[in-house]
Amino acid sequence: MARPDNWLSMGRWLRLAALFGAAAVLAVPSFEAAAGADLPKLERGKGERCVEDTATMRRHHMDFLKHQRDDTLRRGIRTTKHSLKGCVECHASEKTGSVASTKDDFCMACHTYAAVKVDCWACHATKPPAKPAQAALPAGPAASPMMSAPSAGAAK
Repeated sequence: MARPDNWLSMGRWLRLAALFGAAAVLAVPSFEAAAGADLPKLERGKGERCVEDTATMRRHHMDFLKHQRDDTLRRGIRTTKHSLKGCVECHASEKTGSVASTKDDFCMACHTYAAVKVDCWACHATKPPAKPAQAALPAGPAASPMMSAPSAGAAK
């Protein structure tokens, strides 16, 4: 049975409508451009360079952290290359000393921009550990437990 000519004509119109629809979608500016949102301004890390290049870290940092978590918790393998502690120590803000205490801190700036909830901080510290204060050294030489105490009858 042959198709009527109006079916062929309708197919052409559908293809033409799909083409115009695709062109309209591509002509619309991106969400960032439409919203006028500026990329977050981040403080530079304290190290010379990150453990991975910037583009890789932006795209895959969550994968690195999950892999590190799995290796540490489930396999007992502790390394420092992609550790959360290392990230916090390097990227803690000079102002707040944290990566997540304000919306401008390193982690929160990007996660707020991307509207992504961060659940790391329910268990992990947002600030690097405080450095212990240097205790005052004794004035004289320290006595070693291996040295015997001078006896009462020793010659002077």
